Amino acid sequence: MSRRRLCLVLLLTALTTAPAGAQPVPRVDAATLDYRLAARELAPGVYVVEGANADFDAARNGCNIINTGFITTGAGVVVINTGPSRRYGEQLRALIARTTFEPVVQVLHLNLHPDYFLGNQAFADVPLRATAATRAGMAREGKAYEDNLYRLCGDWMKGTERRLPAGDLAPGVLRVGEREFELRELAGHTASDLVLVDRRSGVVFAGGLVFADRVPTTPHADPKAWLASLDAVASLQPKQLVPSHGPVAGGVAGIGQTRSYLQWLDRSFGQWADQGWEMAEVLQAPGSEPFRAWAAWPAEYVRTVAHLYGRYERAALGAKR
Repeated sequence: MSRRRLCLVLLLTALTTAPAGAQPVPRVDAATLDYRLAARELAPGVYVVEGANADFDAARNGCNIINTGFITTGAGVVVINTGPSRRYGEQLRALIARTTFEPVVQVLHLNLHPDYFLGNQAFADVPLRATAATRAGMAREGKAYEDNLYRLCGDWMKGTERRLPAGDLAPGVLRVGEREFELRELAGHTASDLVLVDRRSGVVFAGGLVFADRVPTTPHADPKAWLASLDAVASLQPKQLVPSHGPVAGGVAGIGQTRSYLQWLDRSFGQWADQGWEMAEVLQAPGSEPFRAWAAWPAEYVRTVAHLYGRYERAALGAKR
């Protein structure tokens, strides 16, 4: 590499990569629809692009609330999730090009939720991969995701159309270039929650199973299965853990936070359903004080009551027959 090109690489990396110990806070430019994405290197060649720890907000965060990532392998870049919109995907790809001269060779989607895959139009020329269950979920629900995010996020979603991965991604060992990844398919947040472990660095991308300082999302949740999956994630003993939402600095602690919230939810919903509580009473959430300081409270809790409480009511009614 020439000295001039090396200087250019160093300059671009300095401009687009946050300091290793920093917690980047996206400061979107709503006028130009610029997410102002920044990459942070967690370990050599392993980057995270952190979203806002908040609920969807077009004005404040452009509906960018997910942590995505990319890893260099010596044979090309592996991208982990592609954000909520085509524009995000395009800006993510430009950020990758400014950070490393390796081409993108694969995109992995860790679950079916919209901010994991709606940006993948920007990567249409490389293999897009997800588990069979995740691909089926994307096909089933992708149109509804588009409609909902257009409603919530407005112009940030212009040109966004769902694109389904063409290839299945099976659990096991994935080798790309000089890297060896371990892929574990768990469940609970969705029916298929893929966890990626970079064996060289010990960095774990936990997908939707771990939230840090944020109320978990639950549209496809099974709390009991999710709790079992958190035990599996903890057993990996990650050196660093990238949660789906929330600060990466608190990723490992997020395992315990997510566990405590789900345990409270499962126990409380079961008790309240047994006692015949109506949803209006459940929305008052007695005993929820530890979680009220987290991002996206009360919005996510309200959605969780709508998603899950009826299941507990039906179980309670069935037990009384």
